[in-house]
Amino acid sequence: MLEAVLAFIITIAIIAAAVYAFVKYRAGALPFFNKGEAKPKSDVTSIETVGLEGEGRSSIFAKGGGQGTVSSDGQPGEASSSMNSRFAAMGVLVAAIFGSLTVKLWTLQILEGGRYGRDAQENLYTTVSTPAPRGIIYDADGVELVNNRNILTILAEGGVADDRDVVRRLSVLLGLPYNVVRQRIQDTSNGAQSQRVVMNDASLRDAAYISEHPEAFPGVITQTRTERHYPMGALAAHLLGYTGTVTEEQLDSVAQGRELASGDFVGQSGVEEAYDALLAGDHGVRTLIVDSGGSVKQVVSETEATRGSDLYLTIREGVQHAADQALHDLIAPKGIIGEAIGTAGSLICLDCTNGEIIAMASYPTFDPGKFVGGISQEVWERFNTEKSRYPLMNRAIAGTYPMASTFKAFTGLAGMNYGFVDNKKTWNCEGTWTGFGEQFPQSCWNLYGHGTIDFETSIFESCDITFYEIAKSFWDARGQIGESAMQDYIKLFGYEAMTGIDISGEAVGRIPTPEWKAEYFKDEPEEAQWVPGDMSNMVIGQGYVLGTCIQLAVSYGAVATGGKIVKPHLLKEVRNSLGDTVISEEGGIDREIDIPADNVKLLQAGMRRVAAEGDVAQLFLDMSVGAKTGTAEVAGKKDQGVFACFAPFDNPKYVVASIIEEGGAGAMSAAIASATVMQAALDYSDGKLKPKKSRISADYTVVEDKSGGSDTERTD
Repeated sequence: MLEAVLAFIITIAIIAAAVYAFVKYRAGALPFFNKGEAKPKSDVTSIETVGLEGEGRSSIFAKGGGQGTVSSDGQPGEASSSMNSRFAAMGVLVAAIFGSLTVKLWTLQILEGGRYGRDAQENLYTTVSTPAPRGIIYDADGVELVNNRNILTILAEGGVADDRDVVRRLSVLLGLPYNVVRQRIQDTSNGAQSQRVVMNDASLRDAAYISEHPEAFPGVITQTRTERHYPMGALAAHLLGYTGTVTEEQLDSVAQGRELASGDFVGQSGVEEAYDALLAGDHGVRTLIVDSGGSVKQVVSETEATRGSDLYLTIREGVQHAADQALHDLIAPKGIIGEAIGTAGSLICLDCTNGEIIAMASYPTFDPGKFVGGISQEVWERFNTEKSRYPLMNRAIAGTYPMASTFKAFTGLAGMNYGFVDNKKTWNCEGTWTGFGEQFPQSCWNLYGHGTIDFETSIFESCDITFYEIAKSFWDARGQIGESAMQDYIKLFGYEAMTGIDISGEAVGRIPTPEWKAEYFKDEPEEAQWVPGDMSNMVIGQGYVLGTCIQLAVSYGAVATGGKIVKPHLLKEVRNSLGDTVISEEGGIDREIDIPADNVKLLQAGMRRVAAEGDVAQLFLDMSVGAKTGTAEVAGKKDQGVFACFAPFDNPKYVVASIIEEGGAGAMSAAIASATVMQAALDYSDGKLKPKKSRISADYTVVEDKSGGSDTERTD
């Protein structure tokens, strides 16, 4: 900076001096340009008669006869003076130009010569990165869920594209069209000086031939690289996620400390995305000498890439396998959706003491291995259509559904909290209820009625009339306790808020309030008013109520433990490439709701009877379980099955929640899958369950029209 300022000052000084000299000259102030000093020494007074005789020769030399004359006193005439002025000005200008050039040359050679020399030396070298193997993903017990597979990769320098003979040899050897090989070598998406991938996962024979004949393939090498491998197929696909080539958006928003280069593979969903920075590792670096055209002339040095850190998740492979298989066996036992129970579903097994996710499954599912190396647009579109049932959607955290009768646990606790429910109060169920007026009748699911019924039996029988009465109590008392007293209490259990699970895509449920309805229907004033029917619909988990499977699991964890809300998580610990544990997630209780013990016991007593005496009793013969069924009505579709349970009943450890779309009654759909997974979780705790280590299939066919039976969609 100092050198540049100095050069600028010198240049200005030279130009100023030149201008000063020119001005002084024009003013006649410079002695060596002074006109008064130019006196002729000859006695000749006029050049018109020198060496000439006769008056007739004076035509062009006549005194005063032209501009090129000299005055009688020997001074230059007007034309001569103008010419001298122009030559003087040109001389000053030339002096200024050469002065500036001299200063610039002095600046480049002397003042900044060292810097330019260093820049030239640096421009001689360039660095390119090589991909790093991603870390391994294990279950809680060290079973590999995601690893890396070694593949032989054939690489070429960019200049090889101009060598027709080498490109032709590669084409013949690899069985690829000439233009395809050349196009791949010309691909600069990974950097202008990077080695270009000609073929991934090449055969050992082809790689060996290139290595043994380097003279025939100059600029071409073989290298062992890694690609992501999912050894158990679709097992835990939605929670594990998949990888793909980094997008422009991801390159523009790289997290601090994370290095990304065009062409890198990064996590795009699930754990692969959430913990991408830990799994990614550090790039290898090749330092090259390049010419002015960018062609590589020499490899100066090369640093090997460092594998990413390993993740240990909270899931147990055996329980996860049971969850994935249970949904498949329920919905598409023969690989056909539409011919069994339900069209889609989700299930979560949660440790309600610390928030660990023991298993998470969503169906339809997909094989993450399909995304290794990229997928075609056709396949991507097939994964994202209604006909395929959106297999990439993680319904366990992103699907929102009516909670149906499973919601009665929380509206019941709200009623207890405000004194509308206790262990002595009874109601009379006659099958039809008109508490909000004869013109607004509502029915119990049991149209014959349950007769006189207490709260414990109401939970066991899932009596709607009891809960309509609870809703009426809140409506009648709204002037004292507020219009949203019930909703505010239910929200304490995590509804209408994210649970905070450590993967993206979680949806938020909905607990309707007068304020919400007014905003939602602001363009339809006739629908915006909060009416008594909104309360009686909400109290049984219908109407505008929405929740997710993971919210159902977390909230029932609070029912099981007497008010303890856990934050669900999938990460257990992180180990670096040396095997040292660098991050450990213990989990625990996020917050606690103050629920009187008697209220919890009253609710749990009814839930115990559901599992021991109700329609699901045959599913839980060897288990001590508390449970609640639900059957949600969905406009335009078959009923939806909902189910939640916890075990062991006296010392709860696990909660299982499941939702089956178009599965019919929860006892006949979601309960079946839940019972299978709960048994697996209890067997795991007792040391009876061993890892399956077998693949889960993602292949299925969707029957769109059962009556016609001809319109189908395959996803394999």
